[in-house]
Amino acid sequence: MRKSFITFATLLCLSKVSAQTFQETANGIRFTANGVLTELQFYNAATVRVVKSPERHAFTKESLSVVAKPAKVKISSARDQNTVTLKTSELHVAVSLQTGAIAFADASGKALLTEESAPVFEEFNDAGVSAFAVCQPFALDKDEAIYGLGQMQDGKMSLRNIHKLMVQDNMEDFTNFLQSSKGYGLFWDNYSPTLFSDSVHRTFFRSEVGDCVDYYFMYGKNADGVIAHMRSLTGQTPMFPLWAYGYWQSRERYKSQEEIVGVVRKYRELGVPLDGIIQDWQYWGGNYLWNSMEFLSPDFNNPQKMVDDIHGLNAKIMISIWASFGPMTKQFAEMKEKNMLLDFETWPVSGVERWPPREDFPSFVRVYDAYNPAARDIYWQYLNKGLFSLGIDGWWMDSTDPDHHNKKPEDFDNRTFLGSFRKVRNAYPLATVGGVYDHQRAASSSKRVFILTRSAFAGQQRYGANTWTGDVTASWDVLRKQISAGLNFSLCAIPHWNSDIGGFFIGRDFPGKLANPEYRELYVRWMQFGAFCPMMRSHGADAPREIYQFGSKGEKYYDAIEKYINLRYRLLPYIYATAWEVSAHQSTFMRALAMDFGSDKNVSGIDNQYMFGKSLLVCPVTTPMYTATDSGEMPRATFGKVKSTRLYLPSGADWVDFWTGDKYSGGQHIAKETPLDILPVYVKTGSIIPFGHKVQYATEKSWDNLEIRIYTGANGKFTLYEDENDNYNYEKGEYSTITFRWNDKSKKLTIDARQGAYKGMLTSRKFSVVVVSPGNGAGDAPSTSYKTVNYDGKKQVVSL
Repeated sequence: MRKSFITFATLLCLSKVSAQTFQETANGIRFTANGVLTELQFYNAATVRVVKSPERHAFTKESLSVVAKPAKVKISSARDQNTVTLKTSELHVAVSLQTGAIAFADASGKALLTEESAPVFEEFNDAGVSAFAVCQPFALDKDEAIYGLGQMQDGKMSLRNIHKLMVQDNMEDFTNFLQSSKGYGLFWDNYSPTLFSDSVHRTFFRSEVGDCVDYYFMYGKNADGVIAHMRSLTGQTPMFPLWAYGYWQSRERYKSQEEIVGVVRKYRELGVPLDGIIQDWQYWGGNYLWNSMEFLSPDFNNPQKMVDDIHGLNAKIMISIWASFGPMTKQFAEMKEKNMLLDFETWPVSGVERWPPREDFPSFVRVYDAYNPAARDIYWQYLNKGLFSLGIDGWWMDSTDPDHHNKKPEDFDNRTFLGSFRKVRNAYPLATVGGVYDHQRAASSSKRVFILTRSAFAGQQRYGANTWTGDVTASWDVLRKQISAGLNFSLCAIPHWNSDIGGFFIGRDFPGKLANPEYRELYVRWMQFGAFCPMMRSHGADAPREIYQFGSKGEKYYDAIEKYINLRYRLLPYIYATAWEVSAHQSTFMRALAMDFGSDKNVSGIDNQYMFGKSLLVCPVTTPMYTATDSGEMPRATFGKVKSTRLYLPSGADWVDFWTGDKYSGGQHIAKETPLDILPVYVKTGSIIPFGHKVQYATEKSWDNLEIRIYTGANGKFTLYEDENDNYNYEKGEYSTITFRWNDKSKKLTIDARQGAYKGMLTSRKFSVVVVSPGNGAGDAPSTSYKTVNYDGKKQVVSL
């Protein structure tokens, strides 16, 4: 039986908090102190919600991000002269009886986080409605590192000493979520433009609109635990189809159906793997027909044939859709009549299709009210009829921030279904992406939802969406900044992320564009980085990016690009198993080093290395090495001398060079030679990694003879996951797992009995088991020395 929080006798003794205002609730407590009504709601033993509002301010709030409900948790209480402390098996939450301030500690009493002072409520008129700007200051330890907040382009890993106004934008996405090196997370549940500020004196969130201060504190003990709690609150990550993890080619833009089909056909002729092709904007025609969700351009006169041709080449097609509509579209007419359009300038600003835009010919394109469920219904009705019915495989949801040009203060007074645009500004991507996901799930279970989107908010991981970093410009500095952007984004519990390989704009740094050898070098290095991201996708403006634009087989740039596309496909069994760990066990693809090596103080600020899954340490090359520039001339390639990249191998593990098989101790900096085709990759000892076949697309060959590489030096475990590769039958339990266990002392590999089953499952297969050493099992090529194991689903122990 749950213990009472506080006895009635205790209530009578409270000084500033009276018995009349201190109440036990079903899931916590409610009290008033210094004119502020505070409620604590427990969601589990390690997660508590704190809601504060001015006394006598009546309001209701339904979270847009949080889908969990408060739970009954076993709680005991303790009291001293100034404090009441609520204790669960994981948390101590102390409430000051004088000020109402709250402090959080772990179950042993070790301090985690403290409110630095009382909340601040500034009343104002929000588009005709009485509202508050809300702020809550906190006190952090001086040496504490914090991560998260979303995706920013500042190149910082730890986010101490920053001052950031968080408003969704083309290249920066915000979630209001942070986690600490002390093992806790904090989600500030507000959707308006929000200032985050951290200094030696205080840390605070200040949001422009809110009925209340509303935040969730969660103690996970480590980063994985925090992410697990955040996903428990805001939703789990569904599985993407296997083909989503193959290579994707795109450009701004393919201008006819013959051109886009021709690109797929060219890849097949070259024997370079490809799983997806992406059609960018204006397949609908001119700007006044913006996002009509129909192929109205005469250059796409038979879209069904286009889709069928691409499918016939064993590829998938994703297509661009936007959060806005042109004035000549059917969607615009229907939504305008129902007051479902927002009145501010968005992209495109001009109705004339030329650059620079002619703003004296306004486009009148308008963003739709995605907060309105009826508007989301209309959006899907046209999407379903115009595109999904053709067999389109995925949605490139562009401008989900959404674009907001020539901003004026009154733009935020626009009325949405949920109040002023100001009040819900940052949750726009969550609303519009969620609308497409929910409707496709309702329409079909045979094809998994796969969305690529430019913006995100807390909880978006539940909507089958992969976020990219927007229209970044090609440069070495920008490439490096994508690493910390992706890592901090992933630390917000949203695991699917990528960037435009090569940068969207080529810009002035690279005169001659693709003819510039320094840009070609940058593109190769970005491609290498992309091979170790959740989505591998080349895209950009200013010049096409297909592999054959970089030469032909036998040329350095071409061969390096092809090498990493092929490596991506060989790693698909590892990547798909990691996807299952993400979906079923709250794991993360791109892992900041602090996630796995938090006890190593050297890793907290490292912004150019990460773990891809739990076995592979990746250090992208982010400086030019093989070009030289003579005064006033185009850069020239210089491959005469091999350069090196310096990196850090974290302590707590030993490491194996992926390319050579050489072993290194952790806790040291090393220099790795990095010719154009080498990306520093190191494997944690004890890792077991499955390698697939060389294929042209993800599902071309069954995994009937996987190469199982063992990196000795520690005990290890790996679980191979398999299902039908698409559809949602896995949610019904239709999948299988095979767990491999390596005992480093006995040199024995145990292959456990297969668990589960699904339609089309391999009942018998071979594994080619490789003990990696210098000269054997290293690099991207298949191993030549291995032990063959015939496996029929029963447990086997293999001596090696």
